[in-house]
Amino acid sequence: MSEASAPDLEHKFRAMATDVTFQLVGPRPESAAALARAEAVFHSVEQACTRFNPDSPLMRANADPRNWHEVPVLCFDAIAAAAVAHRETDGRFDPRVLKALTLAGYDRSLPFRSGEISLTGTGEATSSKAMRRTWEPGLDQARSRVKIGSEPIDLGGIGKGLAVRWALAELVASSAAALVEAGGDVAVSGLGTEGTGWRIGVEDPRGGSEPVAVVNLTSGACATSSIRVRHWQVDGRAAHHLIDPRTARPAESGLLAVTVVGPDAAEAEVWSKSLFLVGRGGIRAFADEHSLAALWVDHDGFVGTSRDLKPHLIWQASRDN
Repeated sequence: MSEASAPDLEHKFRAMATDVTFQLVGPRPESAAALARAEAVFHSVEQACTRFNPDSPLMRANADPRNWHEVPVLCFDAIAAAAVAHRETDGRFDPRVLKALTLAGYDRSLPFRSGEISLTGTGEATSSKAMRRTWEPGLDQARSRVKIGSEPIDLGGIGKGLAVRWALAELVASSAAALVEAGGDVAVSGLGTEGTGWRIGVEDPRGGSEPVAVVNLTSGACATSSIRVRHWQVDGRAAHHLIDPRTARPAESGLLAVTVVGPDAAEAEVWSKSLFLVGRGGIRAFADEHSLAALWVDHDGFVGTSRDLKPHLIWQASRDN
């Protein structure tokens, strides 16, 4: 069978507490090996960077954050990327939210899609004082050593974005076009299944199967930060996983979800979370000022877009639905 007529490939599995999908258009003889390597990326990042295993390299470093720890390269690279993101977002992205998540009861992997979850908090809300200081971890690349700092960190979001980035890099040479999708983070290359680009639906955070928008990409990525899935009740109060470092509590931003389109999955993940914290009142001006291609849905169902999203946008729901 010629390369041009080879059937498309789809590969699905579960890692990092989410469903992962790979798609290859025009696969080549080396595609099977590339798919195996790309899946291994996700499992390796999960093993190195999970906060749900006290014996993971990340959690061993978190247990003694003021001292140096040798960690796997993937863990080192994720911490280094988080430090860069912290600087570039002026602290809006801050991985020092682990205590806040734990105190809100999110101290283990939770079955979010099984229905409403009610938890008991493990203590009073953590102080945000430590997170008001700039985070500057110790990074010794030559020996793959890190020193976390005064507060433990969570690499869940940026770790997933990096896994998407690194998995796509394993796939691009093995097909005419490739897609990696993991829990709202998507990275693509090539012209997709129809030869005009990959069409990516943006999930409605209010529920339902219909998207709120469709974007077209031939390269790059999009990522969504949303409270549609990861929300729960703790001691009778609503909570979610997007922690505001200024308060050490779930952000009250007037938004349900933010999607960012950009050249890289990890960067899009970081900026989607940062824009969520900017909030409904300032998100448009902030996105336009920073040339971010963004779409957001607020608590009233309003769908907004930034100036730089327009070239990617195929369709969006009514702005006043």
